[in-house]
Amino acid sequence: MKNNFVLFCITLISIGNLWGQSEWLLGFEKPLQNPIMRSDSTYLFNCPMEKRIVNWQKADVFNPGAIVRKDTVFMLFRAEDNPDAILGERTSRIGLAYSTDGLNFTKEAKPVLYPQEDGFQKWDYPGGVEDPRVVEMPDGSYIMLYTSWNNDVARLSSASSRDLRNWTKHGPVFEKFQKGKFLNIWSKSGSMVTELVNGRLVAKKVNGKFLMYWGELFVNLAQSEDGIDWEPYLDENGELLHVFKPTSGEFDSHLTEPGPPAIYTEKGILLLYNGKNLSGSGASTKVAEGTYCGGQVLFDKKDPSKFKSRLSEPFICPDLPHEISGQYKAGTTFIEGLVFFKNKWILYYGTADSMVGVAIKSE
Repeated sequence: MKNNFVLFCITLISIGNLWGQSEWLLGFEKPLQNPIMRSDSTYLFNCPMEKRIVNWQKADVFNPGAIVRKDTVFMLFRAEDNPDAILGERTSRIGLAYSTDGLNFTKEAKPVLYPQEDGFQKWDYPGGVEDPRVVEMPDGSYIMLYTSWNNDVARLSSASSRDLRNWTKHGPVFEKFQKGKFLNIWSKSGSMVTELVNGRLVAKKVNGKFLMYWGELFVNLAQSEDGIDWEPYLDENGELLHVFKPTSGEFDSHLTEPGPPAIYTEKGILLLYNGKNLSGSGASTKVAEGTYCGGQVLFDKKDPSKFKSRLSEPFICPDLPHEISGQYKAGTTFIEGLVFFKNKWILYYGTADSMVGVAIKSE
């Protein structure tokens, strides 16, 4: 990773009519402006759980989702409060920022989603709410899929909104399925399937249902009527169906974790994912041990559980100083937000669990 500006300068032919012959979304560059968002101790919030004023962005700001609304990019970012606490022991809240150019963001003063005494605190506290992915629904509303972290079990949860600022929590997405059989499993990273419609990524039903790739160690699949409550795909034994697994000896040898919302294309359903390299036996020698890089995998659009192909090399990896320092020093470009804005694909990612980075592909 010698070039700090260009990552794999490969021609991109975009999606739908823009997609052309390529099945991959490639050719992203990291502008010199990186990182585009950092921690800031000046932002204060009266925490309803702790009953005191907290510096809710003091420690870290990272792992953002993103969406285009009218002529503006809105970013839903994760912020942590206490820099003295160890990794996983800080309280996370989700903030909102907006930009008219996709690079320079203005943060709103208070978080828009956070632990509170609302009936969901048993899932959301003390660890907080983490790692949002946000999609526009066909009716113009929004669904956020995020991780509820109570310092015991990570649970994938959902919330809905009409304006991106006021959110209604709905709790863990698997709470109702089979009387809660999968409620207490470790679940994270919900990437709903979307389609590019009039320049915006909008949630798409496939075979009559909304779909979501999710998981952390393996990629799993689930379906939903409304984007709020979900039914996981199961194998013949009634256990979770793993539709994509780590590849031994490669950059994703440890885990494969969904990134931004997946994209329905003529070639198939494209999922950008986060691959982590193992440490020790089975690790790739092409990237550092424990490193998170971004990969791409394609599923059959008629049978979304069917794996078609995998990009053999990562399309983005940590190589800038702030991407290999901070909370996670092994190196992280953790991709979560993707928008098509002003004829450009813009990818937003967390850097070493500490800052927000961006990579851009111009058309």
